[in-house]
Amino acid sequence: MKILKLRPFVADNMWGGTRLRDEFDIQSDKEKLAEAWILSCHPDGEDMIEGGEFDGRTLSDVLQNEGRSYLGSKCEGLDYFPILIKLIDAHDDLSVQVHPGDEYALKNENQLGKTECWYILDAEEGAEIIYGLKDRMTRDELRAVIEEDRILECVNHVKVKPGDLYFIPSGTLHAICSGILLAEVQQNSNVTYRVFDYNRKVNGEFRKLHKAQAGDVISLEPVNTDGKPQGETVDHGTWAETLLVSCSLFSTSLLDVKESTTVFADQSSFVSLVALDGNGVIEHDDTVITFYKGESVFVPAGLGEVRILGAVKVLETHC
Repeated sequence: MKILKLRPFVADNMWGGTRLRDEFDIQSDKEKLAEAWILSCHPDGEDMIEGGEFDGRTLSDVLQNEGRSYLGSKCEGLDYFPILIKLIDAHDDLSVQVHPGDEYALKNENQLGKTECWYILDAEEGAEIIYGLKDRMTRDELRAVIEEDRILECVNHVKVKPGDLYFIPSGTLHAICSGILLAEVQQNSNVTYRVFDYNRKVNGEFRKLHKAQAGDVISLEPVNTDGKPQGETVDHGTWAETLLVSCSLFSTSLLDVKESTTVFADQSSFVSLVALDGNGVIEHDDTVITFYKGESVFVPAGLGEVRILGAVKVLETHC
């Protein structure tokens, strides 16, 4: 087993900008780089292996044909890859939207639902997200404000800053607004129900809304909007660690490596490492991989100790 360096799928969108290219060196011929899917086995956007014996193959192909054991014991019995990780550049507002839970999504969309979290990397002064309902509503009240395009009156408009963490369970109404750069860890799903899209058009047509489906799945309960990571920062000298979020689907931490640290990939889960800032190298046995801002590596389950050397901020995620 070897560490696998990944080349991301890049999605363009009307709301995207250029920061993923300019600041993270994400390469694409697309004009707007809205999203870089830096850990993805989703059929809508597959990551490729970069370098080594599997160079040019998709990550899903390698996992399927070379070793399902790379995923770890927590993924035994799954017929899908569990996690998708993105970098998102919101130059303009995203639509107000919601993702269904697993039961509704499997029944109606033939794929999983979507629980996710956002780690805010940068935000312009005054930048905000839309995050859940302000007050509890009945299902009928909710459907009425959706149909009347009054949903913006009923949501939390939350100012954000770098370092904030927002956990977004399926069913939570939300939107990333303009001027925000973030990392997103989510279930491996691409089901989105748009509720409101500011009456924007693409090729002369309004973008499709999904008001009926959204009315079915939006959570009616208000949410906590404090934006705090779940854990405190712990300083280990040559590195510091902050638990951002841990749930039944994934666990994600920020590793602020000042000189060096060790990550351990046990038999239970693979480990995803994403460089959010700075640069360094990743070492395991005789394998040495350069690791620059915007790059992503997949560490197979059971690989054991992996060293990170340099001055680099790393998003670490596992099942």
